[in-house]
This record gives sequence, C-alpha cells and structure tokens, in this order.
Amino acid sequence: MEILIPHLVADFMGKPAWVWLTFVGIVVALLAFDLGVLHKDDREIGVRESLLLSGGYISVALLFGAWVWWYLGAQSGMDYYTGFMIEKSLSMDNVFVIALIFGFFAIPRQYQHRVLFWGILGVIVLRAIMIGLGATLVSQFNWVLYLFGAFLIFTGIKMWIIADHVPDIANNPLLKFLKRHMRVTDGLRGNAFWVREPNSKTGRRERFATPLFLALVLVEFVDLIFAVDSVPAIFAITTDPFIVYTSNIFAILGLRALYFALAAMIHRFKYLKYALALVLVFIGSKIFLVGIIGKIPAAISLSVTFILIAGGVLVSLWKTRGQPEEAGPA
Repeated sequence: MEILIPHLVADFMGKPAWVWLTFVGIVVALLAFDLGVLHKDDREIGVRESLLLSGGYISVALLFGAWVWWYLGAQSGMDYYTGFMIEKSLSMDNVFVIALIFGFFAIPRQYQHRVLFWGILGVIVLRAIMIGLGATLVSQFNWVLYLFGAFLIFTGIKMWIIADHVPDIANNPLLKFLKRHMRVTDGLRGNAFWVREPNSKTGRRERFATPLFLALVLVEFVDLIFAVDSVPAIFAITTDPFIVYTSNIFAILGLRALYFALAAMIHRFKYLKYALALVLVFIGSKIFLVGIIGKIPAAISLSVTFILIAGGVLVSLWKTRGQPEEAGPA
C-alpha cells in the first residue's frame, strides 16, 4: 500500500492519478453493467428502456459533475457542465447520421446496440488521443486557441448554410475504399462482424467482413469527424484536459443510450442544427472577445448555450408538430 500511494497522488496531465483512475473505473463499471447485465443478448431496445438507461447515464454524469464542483471548485464544475451540454447537443447531429447508416445497411434494431456499444470503445480511445494532442498544442502554443476559435466560427456558419443537407452514405469514400479492399458478405450473418465461409471465386473458406462491420467502421468514422468540431468547442471553454475528456465521454455514453428513443423522432429536431450553428459561432467568438472585454464568465457561457439549444429544440418541436415519423431520415 505504501508503495502505491506515491503513484496514486502523482500528477498526470494536471490531476492526481487517482482522480483519473476514479473516472476510468466509473466508465468501465457502466460499460460492464450495460453489456454484461442489461444487454447480454441481442434484442430490440424500446423507447422506454432507452429513456431509462439514458436517464441513468445522465444522472451519473451530473453526480460526477457535482463531485468535480466540490473537489476542483465552482469554475471547474461550471466548465464541466458547459462542456457536457455542448458535447451532448453536438452529438445530436451524430445520431442523425448514425440513423442513416443503420438504414442504409438495413441493420435490425436488435443488432444496433452491439454496433453502438463497440463503437463507444473506439470513441474512448480516439477522444483520448485527440484531447491529449489538443492539450499539448495549447500548452505549447497559446495561439492555437485562436485557430480553434476561427475554425468553430467557420464550422458554425457552414453548418447553418448546409443545415438541410443529407449525407450520401452510398458514395462515402471510406465505404467505397472498404468494399474495394475487403471481402464483404452479401448480407448480415447474425450479430457477427467477421465470418469464415467459402469464396465463390476460389472455393476456399476465407474470412469475410459483414455489413455489420462496415456499419461499425462508418459509425467510428462519423465520431471522428464530429470530434473535430466538439473537441475544439470544449477547449474554447476550458483547457483542462480532465474536464474536457470527462465531459466528452459522459455526454457520449448517455447519448448512445438515448439513441433508440431519439432515432424514432429525430425528424422532430429539424431546426436544432441552426441552434448548434449559433452555439459554435458563440463559443468561437468568445476566444477573440477575451482581448476586448475580458474572459466571459462560465455561468454566462452555460446560460447562453442552454438558451440557444433549448430554443432550437422548442422551435423544432413546434414547427414539426403532427409530422409523421416517415418524414425522418431513418
């Protein structure tokens, strides 16, 4: 025990190692409970279960934020909640594209959770790499924050202009590359990502990827693309890697659980993209305003972000009332 204590209190990216280990332990416990207890078998997840599971994830995330507030101070707590809200909101667009991917490959609902779960593991690793790289750049070159700010403003304007654009999954360059360089089965093989079966050209049993694996790769790719927006957005709020990473991961965990409820009514959030575009422009502008009016308090950032997102949700629900589900992208 005496040997371990120095390692637990040693600094790792600005925080004691035990703080990081506590977070990792919570995430591992949540994922183990999700896969090992709640979803041991492939089955369709209903809206009610999706809402309950998401409520559990959000409750854990909010409690963790309360602990951050108590242990690291009000500023860190406010930054955590702001980052959590921004990532949760930006990930709504992610849900839209994931629904398109599942629809394109005709993935049954009972197999969708398997893709989302294993996708989460990839997100945890990819976000850690991106946030670690971002934190290193910001600590070494402070002007990188201004690049983040300009990128967020540009992205927000672009999002506003192409808000009605629907991605073309069939012509996705990554999908075309995978199909050219991999053997892929002509249909699903249950819940398998890979199978061994006879090759019609050679007659030998060879390894084939299934459409379920292609869906998983595209989901991971979508996460990577959206991280290019969300990671700089949270760095514009705080440069603390612990706050950035924990708020990111907790938001993504909860949203994946909520996917099955959101996918059924994603068409009702038609105008949310415009609100998200304004959020990105606001956050990006904050960086440039520091030199003019000083640092904007975290409480104001959180309030403005909440008002914009809530406004986008309310306008969407009002404008799309009575609209049938078939109008949605999925």
